[in-house]
Amino acid sequence: MATKFLLWCGVWAGPFYLAVGIAQALLRDGFVFSKHPLSVLTNGPGGWIQTVNFVVTGLMVLAAAVGFRRVLGPKPRMTWFLGAYGAAMLAAAMFRADPMDGFPPGTPLGVPTTMSTTGLLHFAAGGVGFVCLAVSCFLAAREMRRRNAASLARLSLGSGLIVVVGFFGGAVLPIGGVLGIWLAVVVGWAWLTIMSLRIQRLP
Repeated sequence: MATKFLLWCGVWAGPFYLAVGIAQALLRDGFVFSKHPLSVLTNGPGGWIQTVNFVVTGLMVLAAAVGFRRVLGPKPRMTWFLGAYGAAMLAAAMFRADPMDGFPPGTPLGVPTTMSTTGLLHFAAGGVGFVCLAVSCFLAAREMRRRNAASLARLSLGSGLIVVVGFFGGAVLPIGGVLGIWLAVVVGWAWLTIMSLRIQRLP
């Protein structure tokens, strides 16, 4: 039962994070989905909600990593990288992202030309987190092939590639960059949800 609870944390981590984040984005003035990542919601009145969202979701990812380790055993390293992703979310909660492009209201429009130390640390935590998530996907693909779970292997490999291209491509492209980050976020969470649901059925 404890293992099932831990894996259900993995099932609900992504939906919880997205539901809380998108609800705020819809209710708060100035947020534009095509311009802003959810991280900027930590700014302004009510910013604490997104900070708590980072903390709770990070703890759920850590719990899922423990659940994966219980099912797969100590050898697959993907569980360590998944746990590191959860830890990176906790680090991101400690350092607030900078305001950007009109959010919160009163922030100058356009891409910021400078970055605060706190914003830089938030971005670094996000970068480390997405690297760990992608590596976890790639290692999961190898482990799933070893266990003859071909569909999960393909899912993991494809998800890892999308996370890398979406996040790091989105971070450097001036046009559509935020949309790439959104893609990486949604695909990464979908991967964790599906894997958490199906991992107990493995032979």
